[in-house]
Amino acid sequence: MTLAPAPTTSAPRSGTRTRARLAPAWAIVACAAAAAAAAALSLALGARIVPIDAVWNAFFQPDGSTDQAAVLSRVPTTLTGLLVGAALGMGGALMQGMARNPLADPGLLGVNAGASLFVVLGMTLLGWQAPLAIVWCALAGAAVAVVIGYGAAAASPGGATPVTLALAGAAVTAIATAVITGILIVDESTLESFRFWQVGSLTAASFSSLAQLGGFLALGAVLAVACAGRLNALALGDDVARGLGVRVGAARITAVVAVVLLCGAATALAGPIAFVGLAVPHAVRFLVGADYRWIVPLSAAGGATFLLVCDVIGRLLARPGVLEVGIVTGLIGAPIFIVLLRRRKAVGL
Repeated sequence: MTLAPAPTTSAPRSGTRTRARLAPAWAIVACAAAAAAAAALSLALGARIVPIDAVWNAFFQPDGSTDQAAVLSRVPTTLTGLLVGAALGMGGALMQGMARNPLADPGLLGVNAGASLFVVLGMTLLGWQAPLAIVWCALAGAAVAVVIGYGAAAASPGGATPVTLALAGAAVTAIATAVITGILIVDESTLESFRFWQVGSLTAASFSSLAQLGGFLALGAVLAVACAGRLNALALGDDVARGLGVRVGAARITAVVAVVLLCGAATALAGPIAFVGLAVPHAVRFLVGADYRWIVPLSAAGGATFLLVCDVIGRLLARPGVLEVGIVTGLIGAPIFIVLLRRRKAVGL
């Protein structure tokens, strides 16, 4: 199958100025450097601020000092932030390309709502409170929600179009939210446990949960990169995509499976975190243009950077405590997204 080229835009009118895009190679270097810098800050900053040289020595010249112990204790949180941010960034890019909707995010198909519902059911019916049990509840809920939403959209007269996918996802989200609200109203103990997970946090990160879900994230990333080229064709419309030799149904199903794996595992690890999958692909598109072969992988680096920076800000604002990252992403992501929306070229698909 021949991958479609990136959608082209009409030539600029006479007298208008066009903004230069970054070359993809330079964008990769910039995003990778930003992610590395964010990881270093995540290891160095917190309740105890550690010099950067101590971060380096903690891995290459360990001496058991207090500073190095603080660095090593932050490794699970930093790794989780990198993986969750990358997964949400890629998932958001896939959703925006697949749905041809610049306002789409991983929650469009009911991923977050389905994960939340199954977490509540696991806490209420089975009494599960352990982080690993919650992880599997969230992943299963995300998968079931997407299967129901996509199945409902596919069964409609027009098939699984961007409009029917959005409507089906909204219906799944509404139903799941209503059930969650009903359960939490009558079960105070579940409310106490659930509200901490719901806000979105990296503080419960552990190597064991990363080991269990790392395979899902890796498979989702591979599928996301594999179908990125076909998103260029889908952005031109289904009829044009078919004319270019793209199997539209298979392309959408592949993208949906990738979103479930990426965003379901990310939600399972850190809870529902907003604005990463919505704002990051717009920022990347502003840098490199509308080619999803670059937008999808660069959104991974951008999402990881954004989430870790928000986590560090939350640690510094609430020292010696922690302001959960889900709150910070909302406070920072919403204004950034509004600014990006005001730039017409940043939201062109």
